[in-house]
Amino acid sequence: MSKKIILVAPLNWGLGHAARCIPIIEALLAHNYEVMLGCDGAALLFLRKEFPLLPYTELPSYNIVYPKKGVYFKWKLLLSFPRIQKAIASEKKIVRKLVFQAKIDGIISDNRFGVRHKQIPSVFVTHQLNVLTGNTTFLSSKIHQKIIRKFDSCWVPDADSKENLSGRLGHLKNPIERIKYIGALSRFKKKSLPVKNEILILISGPEPQRTFFENKLFEAFKFSEKSILLVRGIVEEEQKKYTIGKINVVNFLLSAALETIINESEVVISRAGYTTILDLTTLEKKAFFVPTPGQYEQIYLAKRLHNMGIVPSCRQEDFNVKQLDKIKDFKGLKILKATPNFKELFSLFEGK
Repeated sequence: MSKKIILVAPLNWGLGHAARCIPIIEALLAHNYEVMLGCDGAALLFLRKEFPLLPYTELPSYNIVYPKKGVYFKWKLLLSFPRIQKAIASEKKIVRKLVFQAKIDGIISDNRFGVRHKQIPSVFVTHQLNVLTGNTTFLSSKIHQKIIRKFDSCWVPDADSKENLSGRLGHLKNPIERIKYIGALSRFKKKSLPVKNEILILISGPEPQRTFFENKLFEAFKFSEKSILLVRGIVEEEQKKYTIGKINVVNFLLSAALETIINESEVVISRAGYTTILDLTTLEKKAFFVPTPGQYEQIYLAKRLHNMGIVPSCRQEDFNVKQLDKIKDFKGLKILKATPNFKELFSLFEGK
């Protein structure tokens, strides 16, 4: 009997969606499934480096670009909607062809709206059941929930309890029937290792805000005497390591190396992306968050964890070295008890 082939297709928006699909891919392979990767751009290159032997199909890009001023992000996204709809239509054509040619038996889509098919089990992965967009939150959330209902199941990487990470993003007053809370989804494992970096800086996300943040950090730490490693989050064909002032820099790290580096670091400075929060929670790290300007989701998550006394944060324009003094007064991230039961989750692919 041939193995079933599952298409795993994360959105190319920073590396977060692709990164949180890594434990899902590893679990599929461990449970005797074959995997086809479906993505585009830097996220596809990243997954191909992580899984060089897996087949892949290139999907159309959503081409989501941040404005120079974060306050205009929502309006830029709205103007991009026709282009995104075109990409979704192209995704559907590619999936129909794959199903017609019997090349896939199931789908796991991390926020790719057009990657689904009625004839095979299709899963949507998201932590945003509510999509925060300021005064248009009700509308954006309803649109997203309508999309979710088109899938056979929706996996939310969080706990369905008071102790959760996503807050109102991942929890509805009137739950959708097909939602499954799968617990903390992370590619990392906590290890007790000696500290080598007093500060680890993880930069990721779309341009130009990634570069703005990077420049801000170089300026802030140019006179620091601490041991600092900065991971730029730029996936390229070759890994590059160099030093700027007293800051050690690397363009990207694959999962095994990044797991070790985070475990060896005392404090982590990063965006408040949800995948980063999942990873740092699993590794129980002390952190400081600087949410991407204009991205309501990250601003909400950072503010929520700050107000809960777990992780301090500030706006990008307000960041300076003295802000890190707040960390000692916060509890730090602690691992969730809930973890994914992949055998149970994958049963969907056996029953249709």
